[in-house]
Amino acid sequence: MLWERILAREIRLYELRHRRRLSIRGTAKLLSFMLHPFKGTEVCVALTLCGWDKEAGNTDWAKTSVDSSFITDESSPAVVSSQGVTASPNTGPKLIYVCSDGARLQGDIFSVGSGSPYAYGVLDRELRWSLSKEEAIALAREAVFRATHRDAYSGNNVDLFHITAQGWSQRQREDLKEEYYRDMERRAKKRERKENSLN
Repeated sequence: MLWERILAREIRLYELRHRRRLSIRGTAKLLSFMLHPFKGTEVCVALTLCGWDKEAGNTDWAKTSVDSSFITDESSPAVVSSQGVTASPNTGPKLIYVCSDGARLQGDIFSVGSGSPYAYGVLDRELRWSLSKEEAIALAREAVFRATHRDAYSGNNVDLFHITAQGWSQRQREDLKEEYYRDMERRAKKRERKENSLN
């Protein structure tokens, strides 16, 4: 939590100095610079930064859209989303992994740690970009549950955040220890039904 407090302080200072929010990519870069002096030491920090960058600062590329159509020059990276809102590669949802060895990776999904192969197994099989919020929450729980169930070094707690352009919400922290026993009961009932249907 030390890095979280330090990063929050630096982000607030940036906001006060520049009168605008620091982007997620900017925050990842700042954190990477903060962690760089600890490279090669016993300090091990790995964070996944998630957020939604809105149009800020320089808006030379942005054009107004009218009924999902707009005029743009050839050098503009602007595009129109399905809602008719102009966007650029610098806006929208961001997911960035930062660790103390200096790595700063932006991607669509991340699973880090010794249990990550189990989580990736679930994510690779079930992930679709058309999931509803409830389906996405169930998938995230399942991925963490499978990782913690099969890997002795993974914890049991799940912290889920739902991030949109309007803001974010956090679900109550959930301990999946009891989920293991419920899963065993479900499997036992499924086996029992299967055996009964064969008889």
